[in-house]
Amino acid sequence: MSVSPFHCAKCGTLFPEYALNAQDLTPCPACRAPVLGLVFPALLRPQGPGERAESILIDGESSCFYHPSKKAAVPCDGCGRFLCTLCDVEIGDRHLCPVCVENAPKKGKLVQLEPSRYHYDSIAFLLATMPLLLFFMCWPAMVVTAPLSFYLCIRHWNTPLSVVPRTRIRFVLALFFVLLQIGGMGLVILGLVVG
Repeated sequence: MSVSPFHCAKCGTLFPEYALNAQDLTPCPACRAPVLGLVFPALLRPQGPGERAESILIDGESSCFYHPSKKAAVPCDGCGRFLCTLCDVEIGDRHLCPVCVENAPKKGKLVQLEPSRYHYDSIAFLLATMPLLLFFMCWPAMVVTAPLSFYLCIRHWNTPLSVVPRTRIRFVLALFFVLLQIGGMGLVILGLVVG
């Protein structure tokens, strides 16, 4: 029986592995207090050995930029430096060096490492609908918000929407309301000019 790194909150006894991730409360082996221990399954798996960087055995073989005595395995997709298996950071299908991974959020080049994004679709939708909802108080605002919302829809149509999956329905609805507003303003101006 292997022991997990978790202790009973009441008596401090180590939990056995069978007590973790059980469907029901499990009594503590020492004090019999009911306990529910939920952990990620990866924590209970034995750790395998990591890949070791190979040493250079033949003259003329390419070496790692950061470890000159280690054999290069792949080039960095960001800067082109040769990397050993120790320095290689795989993100998606790209191989990057630690410096490129560190600089990617600052430059905004690595989408997987972005902690947040602007929701341009929500901004455009709000700019298109707020003057309609508050028509009597802010109908003159349509002169500014309609073109601005139209610009946001066109400019940011291909911009990644969110860190989590979202659809472009807000852009479509914003364009619909913007075109209604611009058409309505055009009819009002036409009525003033003709009439």
